Amino acid sequence: MRIWLGIATMSLVTYLIRAVPLTLFRRKIENRAVRSFLAYVPYACLSAMTVPAIFFATDSLAETSVAFGVAFLLALRGKGLVAVAVCATAAAFAVSLLA
Repeated sequence: MRIWLGIATMSLVTYLIRAVPLTLFRRKIENRAVRSFLAYVPYACLSAMTVPAIFFATDSLAETSVAFGVAFLLALRGKGLVAVAVCATAAAFAVSLLA
């Protein structure tokens, strides 16, 4: 019974998080600052989930730091997701072979 209460509560909270903004904001948001803020929310959420996972992927801080640095530099240069992932993985592997 207790688990069903937890599931129902999580479902309600998840629904409210999505439904409340739809009911409150019916018109287009005109404020440039708010629109700019909302434009960066997906990137911030993705970063908040990805960066900690990168640094805890292995036990070696050197491997993850080098891989993160390579990925960051390649992403800044506009490389694609596959190229960034492959090069970061190769860099981490190279560091693990050297250590």
